[in-house]
Amino acid sequence: MSTTLMLLPGLNCDAAVWAPQVAALQGQANCVIPAWGLRDSLPAMAQQVLDEAPTERFCVAGHSMGGRVALEVMRLAPQRVERLALLDTGTHPLAAGEAGEKEKAGRMALLKIAQAQGMRVMAQEWAKGMVHPDRIGGPIFEEVLAMFERGSAAQYAAQINALLNRFDAAPLLPGITCPTLVLTGRQDAWSGPAQHEAMAAAIPGAQLVIVENSGHMTTMEQPQAVSAALADWLRR
Repeated sequence: MSTTLMLLPGLNCDAAVWAPQVAALQGQANCVIPAWGLRDSLPAMAQQVLDEAPTERFCVAGHSMGGRVALEVMRLAPQRVERLALLDTGTHPLAAGEAGEKEKAGRMALLKIAQAQGMRVMAQEWAKGMVHPDRIGGPIFEEVLAMFERGSAAQYAAQINALLNRFDAAPLLPGITCPTLVLTGRQDAWSGPAQHEAMAAAIPGAQLVIVENSGHMTTMEQPQAVSAALADWLRR
């Protein structure tokens, strides 16, 4: 029986973010990608993963916000998770005080643009920080814009709410006992190598992979490197 691999997309991303991995891993795993709809909390998304997984036990890989959902799955039902992969993500809650207010204001400003001018106009601003600087304006950048355009402002608002109310996942890490992959892009401006080194150090036996020449959207920017790391993780 094929391994079930739940692939969890990040903020405003859809199945396109995982398309190269689904193609590369089809011989190793049955890949399932949830669509978050208008769910507006990480626990609700995690419950969706648990409900939609076609097998009792499964592997889970989450990118960006999806990584936070994967950690919430670990909190809710660790016994169901065979393997865990955390890509371009983090564990910290919304900061207290001025830093937290700044993050909230930045997210709300982007939401206002999405509501007034559409998702693509918002994405043109936002996506500049999401990919390696050399890819701005190129084919991958266009794919990211098209993906965001397929989403809605209402969905974006729901997911922003989920992220602003995220929990501190760091206390979970030392208790994770399944084979774990921690991966990020060398030039990820949102959640870079130092953050992932700390996460990997906190999880017993975790494997750390830094993908060269990649920003935040590693699965699309360097699909072969990411697929190879996931294939290796599935074999472990």
